Order: sequence, then structure tokens, then C-alpha cells
Amino acid sequence: CQSLPKNLLFQLLGLSIATLSTVTHYGLHFTLISDISLESNSYRVIHHAAFYFGICLSMTLILAALLSSAATVQESQCLTAMGFFCFALAFCGLIPAACWRYTHSTEVEDSMMDVYDLVYEEVRRNASSFRRHELTAIHEAFLCCGKRSPFGDTANVEHKTCPSGQVRDAGQDCLREIQDFLKKHMDFVSMLLGITIGFTV
Repeated sequence: CQSLPKNLLFQLLGLSIATLSTVTHYGLHFTLISDISLESNSYRVIHHAAFYFGICLSMTLILAALLSSAATVQESQCLTAMGFFCFALAFCGLIPAACWRYTHSTEVEDSMMDVYDLVYEEVRRNASSFRRHELTAIHEAFLCCGKRSPFGDTANVEHKTCPSGQVRDAGQDCLREIQDFLKKHMDFVSMLLGITIGFTV
């Protein structure tokens, strides 16, 4: 009976990972960048891989917790072995995920900023109405306005694509905003992975 609260905790952790994976996959900021990114950009692959990996990991944790609960109630060695196997699978998935988070910490950030740079430069050179619409959507999603110039000038791009009523001097550099947004999100991912690994051990 003492293991039942622990199993409930693992179910909550599994649901938390599933929720975070869903937010990451379907959240406005992430889907916007994913839809705009080119095939050559690695962001789209990372975006989909993170979602499917997170869902599989969360389902494994929830299944392990349910099997352990059933094993406790029925005192079944077979269910206990199956639950232990699922926990081992989850652990084997958590460790590579945590390692990838720290060894590839800048890959997602760089790929997102590359998407913004591409769209910004295409709008600046060609004034494409399609790309201008995409750039405006990024500015509205991240509440930012263009890129900071070392010369302090404001390009015509900002006047046409920044959110209405936003003054250029008060606007935030989009590259910095993307970095800050992603850092907060990845810090939360790291915290959830760390907690889950600790309880799994």
C-alpha cells in the first residue's frame, strides 16, 4: 500500500511530460516556427521528434505506475516484473533525453533564429507579401520587433511588420526574445526531466 502514492506520483509525472510535449508541439510559438522553417532546417525534425518521444516516455511511465499498482494489489510477481521492465525502459529514455538537452542546448535555439533571419532577410530584400505576413505573425507571437542594428537605425521592415502601436525604440529584439523564450521553456524541460529521473532511480 505504501507504493500506491509513489505510483500516483509517476502517473502525474507521466501526465506532466505528456502535457509539456503537447504544448511544445501545438503551442503557437513552436508551430509558427515549424510551419515557416525550410526542409533544410533541422528545427522541424527536432519539433516532431520531441513530441513523439515525450508521448512515448509519458505512456511508458503511466503504464509502469499502473502495472506496479496492480502488482501491489494482486501481489503478482509477473505484474511486478512487467512494471519494473517499464520503469527500466523509461529510465533508458530519460538519460539520453537529459544528455541531449545539455549536449545540443544551442541546436534548437540556432535553428529557430535561423528561421527568423531567413524570413526577415527575404522581407527586407523582396518585400514579399507572403513572407511579410509570416514575419508579422512572428512579431505578434513573440511580442518583439525586428532585429537590433549596431547602427541604431530602423529598417522599413519593422514599420510594416511590427505589432500596431508598438514603438520601435520600445520594441524588443526578436532574436533576444526567441532566446529568452526558449531558455525558459528548456529550463522547465530540464527540471521535469531531473525530477522524473530522481524518482525513477
